[in-house]
Amino acid sequence: MGSSENWASTESSSSRGLYGRASAAELEGIIVRVGSGEEEQKVQAAMEIRRLTKTSSRNRRHLSLAVDPLVAMLRSPSYESCEAAILALLNLAVKDERNKISIVDAGALEPLISFLDSTNLDLQGFATAALFTLSASSVNKPRISASGAIPLLVKVVEEGSQQAKMDAIAALQNLSTIQDNLRSILSLHPIPSLVSFLKSCDKSTKPAEKCCALLELLVNFDEGRTALTREEGGVLSVVEVLEEGSPPSREHAVGALLTMCESDRSRYREVILREGAIPGLLELTVQGSVQCQAKARRLLELLRESPYRRRQLEADTLENIVSSIVSKVVDGDEQTEKAKKMLAEMVQISMEQSLRHLQRRALVVCTPTELPLANRPSQVPSK
Repeated sequence: MGSSENWASTESSSSRGLYGRASAAELEGIIVRVGSGEEEQKVQAAMEIRRLTKTSSRNRRHLSLAVDPLVAMLRSPSYESCEAAILALLNLAVKDERNKISIVDAGALEPLISFLDSTNLDLQGFATAALFTLSASSVNKPRISASGAIPLLVKVVEEGSQQAKMDAIAALQNLSTIQDNLRSILSLHPIPSLVSFLKSCDKSTKPAEKCCALLELLVNFDEGRTALTREEGGVLSVVEVLEEGSPPSREHAVGALLTMCESDRSRYREVILREGAIPGLLELTVQGSVQCQAKARRLLELLRESPYRRRQLEADTLENIVSSIVSKVVDGDEQTEKAKKMLAEMVQISMEQSLRHLQRRALVVCTPTELPLANRPSQVPSK
């Protein structure tokens, strides 16, 4: 799913019309019942709010008046009340910045954070999803950070259900935009749990992207780099994302490896080479975004045997750089053979792209009348 909030709200598209149908009078009645009804009536009203706010921004605005009574329900000893209230608040917060802030203003953080430590895994999971959605607000981030949520979110990454782990990682990634939070997260030793999650998930999914983005930030610190290399399969899991991940995930992966190699080339060069990063890097030099291509080329330069100065490297081709690397590896190694084969393919692709670029430049400098009629392109060349 494209955004964190879409990830949190999971309704079927076929039900959108049904969920949005409610008159103003019906909405007012629901607000009255959730605020002043009996316990069972409050639960039913909360369930109605959840249903009506799954897809309708209009209903989220009208039902924002239910935030205070729903937050009050979070303190009920009844599991049914807490569950209904959390899920209603979660849908009220989705794609609504004002509701996100109002929910925190109403005092939701204290009960939600207490649920993170609950032995009831369902309640823990719902609370984690709610904090993930609330943490998307820049206004809420420092308040959630100060509330003591970070240690419990890291604990959920270690011990929670798979879905709760996804939401906890996403919440931590949201909170990591505050620099001080990175050190707080790192002090709780999250790398083993993040690596374990990355190993177990589909590398092309949004959760893998969030996990790799968080790892990229954590390896900016020496403690993070050390923890990743000490963890069995740690660097390998990042290399696997480099090969199999979505485009954003692959950029986070190459960024993490580049940060490590730039911080201490002599320490991390062999580690990265040993895990077979070359094929993925070769592919990214021609298939990644402009920024990703630059990172991949820079990392390939650092992985070669001799660290030349930049001005000496300018005359080198990608083929020379990678040939220098693979020549140091024992022939017959599977990764070496794969790298050599891919190198040939990538060089061919790179040459074809360069030729197309030269052709486009030639078209720019020549006017149509200067081109022979037979050579004029029938359409704009594809990029």
